[in-house]
Amino acid sequence: MKKLITFILILLGLYFLFTVFAPPVLEKGMNKVTHTPPYSVSDKAQKIYASLDFIGDLHTDSLLWKRDLSKKSDYGHVDIPRLREARVSLQAFTIVTKSPKGLNMHKNDADARDDITLLSIGQAQPPRTWFSLIERALYQSEKLHALAAKDENFRILKSADDLLKYLSERQKNKDLTAGFLGIEGAHALEGQIENVDRLHAAGIRMMAATHFFDNELGGSAHGISGEGLTDFGQQVVKRMDELGMIHDLAHISPSMIDDVLNLTTQPVLVSHTGVKGVLDSPRNLSDAHIKRIASNGGLIGIAFFPEAAGPKGTPDIVASMKYVRDLVGIEHVALGSDYDGTVTTPFDVTGLPLLVDEMLEQGFKEAEIRAVMGENMKRFLLENF
Repeated sequence: MKKLITFILILLGLYFLFTVFAPPVLEKGMNKVTHTPPYSVSDKAQKIYASLDFIGDLHTDSLLWKRDLSKKSDYGHVDIPRLREARVSLQAFTIVTKSPKGLNMHKNDADARDDITLLSIGQAQPPRTWFSLIERALYQSEKLHALAAKDENFRILKSADDLLKYLSERQKNKDLTAGFLGIEGAHALEGQIENVDRLHAAGIRMMAATHFFDNELGGSAHGISGEGLTDFGQQVVKRMDELGMIHDLAHISPSMIDDVLNLTTQPVLVSHTGVKGVLDSPRNLSDAHIKRIASNGGLIGIAFFPEAAGPKGTPDIVASMKYVRDLVGIEHVALGSDYDGTVTTPFDVTGLPLLVDEMLEQGFKEAEIRAVMGENMKRFLLENF
């Protein structure tokens, strides 16, 4: 019995050490930048950036990691101090609940080993999250609410009224920053329509139907079936419309994009994407879908990582913005970084002025820069939140 107790204590000790030291090592290898801060830009770009009234980004997966987002870190892409340093007004915090082993842009099996299960256990998250997708989603929502509870200058927004109140507050206090919650993949519903309401009650206001694999709602752009909305998927779209939740078309199959646009009564957005006209990838939007999303009154967030934007970094990101602008108009373009999404980006959130510099280089007008950097996102949320 003594040997058994000793063995158990050793195992518990090793597990404790693993949960302390392994998570930062893991994240440092997954959320990288090609250029580290501090960043420098032209005087003109810096002047424009300093004058921006609203800066917003539609996608970061920072809640997935164990890193304390209340403290400034020297790794990863986003935390609250760096959002404040970059003068970001509003950051969408998107929740990841499942990721298949061997993840790739082309074909993923929903039944492959789930790496987020290992991450949940390895980070010493509450046991309720270890084998439940809905509990993982609720836990990550709780993490953001806990941040807001201890930081008087951080807000979580859940409605257009919240946004209006926040904008008024921010005129008096420039240290304020804010976030809102989204879900990356409705497999988090676990096939139960009532879980849409549970997520909404937890403060989640945006949801993508799929992530990297097919699920109960239909096909992923990186899955196997390529199918559109299932009967359950149609139920979810209708319930989201009733609750006023925003449809995120990122990662869903082309057939499902059509189905959602045919069914929803609301404007949609794509929180993080590239465009096939710049980089032909399964995860990027075709011209036809860019036009359909624009005609729906939608918003397209341009991602920052090479598999979406292209290998050149910042020039490719801005080239993607320019492509959408030239095809359907600047009012449909926004930032959709995919920060902390197990990707390498050209810069962390404090490097956002580099985008202004590159937009000037590629001939964007100042009003267009303001629109992309946040005004379009603000307008969309005021109309649809």
